[in-house]
Amino acid sequence: MIPLKFLNEQEKERILRQLKLQFGVSKILWTLARLGKERIVVFSGELSGREVLNLDRIAHIEGIGLYFGKEEMDGIRLSIEGSQLLKKQITKNIFELNEQQAEQWMLGQEISIITDKKGFFIMKFHDDYLGTGKISQNRITNFVPKNRRLKSKEV
Repeated sequence: MIPLKFLNEQEKERILRQLKLQFGVSKILWTLARLGKERIVVFSGELSGREVLNLDRIAHIEGIGLYFGKEEMDGIRLSIEGSQLLKKQITKNIFELNEQQAEQWMLGQEISIITDKKGFFIMKFHDDYLGTGKISQNRITNFVPKNRRLKSKEV
């Protein structure tokens, strides 16, 4: 069982500072929890963190909230849902995909580019936010989970 830990205000503020630095995000409206060492989930239910943990002792909760992102050594990598939750606040490090690149992205492929940019970027196609990619060495590393990828190009 993966341990669940609700973040205190100091930990939440640290995450918010990183999100502001990376993506310009100014607030997080939800309760944050950590699953394991790196995964971050958001929770907006009626139960308090203490009540959820008490319930977990009795019923062994498998998961709670929505997978928001992953804290890595060089920043926070938002999930597809995490990028969509924050899309009205994200003001920087957005990479606009063209149609061909968006298709490649959703197929789970890396994208070759020519750029001097580096780090985590939100992938965006028109008004759709498609998660986070990592730009390095003229490519964008794809983090779309295998079970969320398109299986093949639809005609």
